[in-house]
Amino acid sequence: MKIVLLGYGKMGQLIEKFAVKRGHEVSLIVDKDNRDSITAADLAAHDIAIDFSEPAAAIGNISLCFEADLPIVVGTTGWYEHLEDIKATCLEAERALLYGSNFSIGVNIFFHINKLLAKAMNPYKQYDVQVEEIHHIHKLDAPSGTAITIAEGILDGIDSKTGWVNDVIGEGAELIPKPEELLIESHRIEEVPGTHTVLYSSEVDQIEFKHTAHSRAGFALGAVVAAEWLFGKKGFYQVTEMFDFDK
Repeated sequence: MKIVLLGYGKMGQLIEKFAVKRGHEVSLIVDKDNRDSITAADLAAHDIAIDFSEPAAAIGNISLCFEADLPIVVGTTGWYEHLEDIKATCLEAERALLYGSNFSIGVNIFFHINKLLAKAMNPYKQYDVQVEEIHHIHKLDAPSGTAITIAEGILDGIDSKTGWVNDVIGEGAELIPKPEELLIESHRIEEVPGTHTVLYSSEVDQIEFKHTAHSRAGFALGAVVAAEWLFGKKGFYQVTEMFDFDK
């Protein structure tokens, strides 16, 4: 495949390495230095795009790919308030988009088990639940998209929680959530690639379910695999649809 990289930070550079290793060509790189001059016509000669840019650029990148009829894999988070509008446009125009908060195989297994665990814990009201996420200090959004996906999985299974709230540690006073609110606690520490923990706590014990990324490599490889999966398809997909854990 001839791949357009939208965003060429640390993730974009890793994606390029895995794409080449898997026999693909990175045929165009779009970053902050040239993105204002790129048109839909510039994208038309390529096979697929992978976006790991920044929240402010994601919507424009998606729209440009739709205009060029170029399938796009979106790993950027922080734009999900526009998700339903983008989905409607994608389906109406018969375009192709796959998005996800995390493309790591391990994290997607974590998402699946997190939902199962929430359903198992639901009858035991003596346990309160919260999510903790740790990322590097350069991350632009809080909570992380991965943490939001985890929280949504918990909300699907725990009927005593009706929504999530976020507390960025070190920014302002400590947030005390209401009983019906699921707390996502965000930490920004040096160069941590990503650690996510679900905690179920009672007076007598605590259950911890945790995923720790050792590097960004798993995210990058997963994004290339997602592009391979999306190539040749039309429609609007979540990354979880690549995996069939019910088999």
